[in-house]
Amino acid sequence: MEFGYYLPGYARDISRPVQHLYRELIREAQWAEELGFTSFTIPEHHFTNALMHPNALLTGIKLAEHTKHARIVTSTSILPFRDMLQLAGEVAQADCLTNGRIEVGVGRGAYKYEFARFQKDLEQSHDVFRESLDLLVKLLSEEDVSYDGEFYKIPPTTIVPRPVQKPHPPVWFAAMGAGAIDYAVSLDLPVLTTPLRNPVEMVKMQAGAFQESIRKRDKPHLKLSMLVMIFVTRSEEQKRRVLQDAMDRHVRFLDVFSSEGHVKGGNITPMEPDITLEDIERNLMIGSPEEIADKLGLYYEQSIDEMQLNFSFGTPHGEIMNSIEDFMTRVVPQFR
Repeated sequence: MEFGYYLPGYARDISRPVQHLYRELIREAQWAEELGFTSFTIPEHHFTNALMHPNALLTGIKLAEHTKHARIVTSTSILPFRDMLQLAGEVAQADCLTNGRIEVGVGRGAYKYEFARFQKDLEQSHDVFRESLDLLVKLLSEEDVSYDGEFYKIPPTTIVPRPVQKPHPPVWFAAMGAGAIDYAVSLDLPVLTTPLRNPVEMVKMQAGAFQESIRKRDKPHLKLSMLVMIFVTRSEEQKRRVLQDAMDRHVRFLDVFSSEGHVKGGNITPMEPDITLEDIERNLMIGSPEEIADKLGLYYEQSIDEMQLNFSFGTPHGEIMNSIEDFMTRVVPQFR
């Protein structure tokens, strides 16, 4: 199993200059790479303090300047919000500027709040996403591309510059349900997934659906990458505080994910929780190195190829740096 470092860009205090947040993310990425993480994943989200990356590729280019070799994955670029001609050019340019380190995670999008502000139809987003993905791959891998679809009609067009990686930078498909996972495998694409804050049964379902799909479709070369929230704590007091941080982050996520959103000045108003602190403790990897190792064993048992780890959901930067170190020096060695 490989480990990737997820950089959410969560600005708990939106009044704090965001330059400080970005500098901390870079230092965390450098430290993670030094300790053995092999990739960075950067989300794309808009209009709130939850995930401050309106353009994940820009963050990726900046990371490449300050790190050495870890893969840089957008997780995910939301295709219904973007024009594929422009996005393909940006991906190709980013691949050139990072000397071939860019990988593109693509998704349909999920936040009702964002769809409303981009004036995009959430119900239509499935069809838009599928056509957009088809066109994006063609533009990145072929020259003089013509397209006659429902949403895109373009004359022969070549994206320049051409990407470094051939036939195109790796593309990952973001999927949570069994049907979406199987569709990704049918397209011969690796899968990005997450159980969010759901019980371990969700992890088993997602991993099982992936294994069944690659077996059924004879695609053993495809990989599964799973995003989870994690924090290695050094005391019971810190554990209680981090669990509350995770809950605070969750109830803000709920507001923009499951409703039209209540946001003022970029700050999300938290909803009433739909889970308890006990659920958070049970479902996430937050605790001592021994507690984390016990839970991590489940992911190894599910034959997951890569874990994308989110250490950053409101806890101070210095504690995040310590947690990254403790994970790689006190947890991972138990599995090697």
